[in-house]
Amino acid sequence: MPPIIATGVCALVILGLFWLDRDQKARTSRALWLPVVWMSIACSRTVAQWLQIGEATDSAEQLLEGSPTDRVVYSCLLAIGIVILVRRRKQIGRLLWANGPIVLVFFYCLVSLLWSDFPAIAFKRWIKAVSDFVMVLIVLSDPEPLDATKRLLARMTYVLIPLSILLIKYYPELGVGYGPWGGRAFYMGVTTNKNSLGVICLCLGLGALWRLIAAYQGQEPTGRIRRMMAQCVILAMVLWLFSVADSMTALYSFLMASILLLATSFRGVLGRPAVVHLLTAAMLAVAISVLFLGISPGALEVMGRNATLTDRTELWGRLLSLVQSRLFGTGFESFWLGPRLEKTWSWYWWHPNEAHNGYLEIFLNLGWTGVALLVVLIATGYRTVFGAWRNNLSTGNLRLAYFFVGLVYNFTEAAFFKMLAPAWLFFLFAIVRVPAASYRKVKVRPPAQNVFKHRHSVAWEQATLNEKVV
Repeated sequence: MPPIIATGVCALVILGLFWLDRDQKARTSRALWLPVVWMSIACSRTVAQWLQIGEATDSAEQLLEGSPTDRVVYSCLLAIGIVILVRRRKQIGRLLWANGPIVLVFFYCLVSLLWSDFPAIAFKRWIKAVSDFVMVLIVLSDPEPLDATKRLLARMTYVLIPLSILLIKYYPELGVGYGPWGGRAFYMGVTTNKNSLGVICLCLGLGALWRLIAAYQGQEPTGRIRRMMAQCVILAMVLWLFSVADSMTALYSFLMASILLLATSFRGVLGRPAVVHLLTAAMLAVAISVLFLGISPGALEVMGRNATLTDRTELWGRLLSLVQSRLFGTGFESFWLGPRLEKTWSWYWWHPNEAHNGYLEIFLNLGWTGVALLVVLIATGYRTVFGAWRNNLSTGNLRLAYFFVGLVYNFTEAAFFKMLAPAWLFFLFAIVRVPAASYRKVKVRPPAQNVFKHRHSVAWEQATLNEKVV
């Protein structure tokens, strides 16, 4: 098929997906387009990379300088986001008060700039990290947060997933890259590498599965069949992209999170919170045992990895020798700059710019103090997502899945507090505590044959503004 015709077909598929998932009764604010644009950039490429303006990062100096084009784009989006938050200051005030641990971690990251070797650059990166939080707050402070979540996922998924397939199959100069090791081809779609393609399939695929389960349970007010068709098409595309991306971390994270998402929707589990604790702990234990304890070397071989996790373990040992302060680290996002970056690149021809472990990355940048704050954030985050699920919030099982992904994905990749990182953005979305607000109630009549029966015959989020914080 000629590329121009394939482009037309792709456009029709995208329009068809939006038509199948239409909901004329949903009312979300126009401000939702801002996080849609921000997160779509995070899940694909920067504006400079799309326009091919100064996108090369072959030198340490380039990482220091950054892209002026992207700087302007991010600054404009952040400025608009701040205006929106100011207009919603009452809701935002309640959100910030309810999320003290998150605010505390961001504050410590800001304080850590005092001992950074590159405070100006680190401050710019801190602003981007705060911008991620701003975008999440815009979504969760929408008058209809449930509808806002659905539309956010739909607007991103229905464009980025089909477009990735189009670029891979018909525009290989944009969707396919070639590695320096023997010129081996790797598929990247709308992103810049195979791991990035894997992570958007992971995050957006889970969103599609969540929507499919909700439609199957009868939680959608209208158009149950057509909504299920749209999500099935997306899941088929996601599985195909997984098959070509060869991103094992994302694939196995998706499989485990899908099991958790399905299990927490099953009526036999809904009344047994202990089962959720046990299932979550068991899957985490399996992942840790296989990856770090050498319990099943055969499992690593099936995943296409070796005992060193593709040289990651060797890298971790060397990086620890470069840490100057184990208590406070090198400062927020400051480790991979200057002499430390140049020395690491002199060790490895593939020029790593992250530790490939989110927990180690936090230690390198923020020291043991940062690790302790991360533990607090994870503990309070789990309490939030579990409370959302136990209180029958419509997004409870999705939040639990995204929380689990954040923990597992960071075993072999670094995503915690990474600016414009999809895994971090969705993890942040999961752990933000939302003060009780008025949500419209939707009556649901689940089909008699539905084994994923909802806990109650009425799907509800929260009752009044004066109820407890979930």
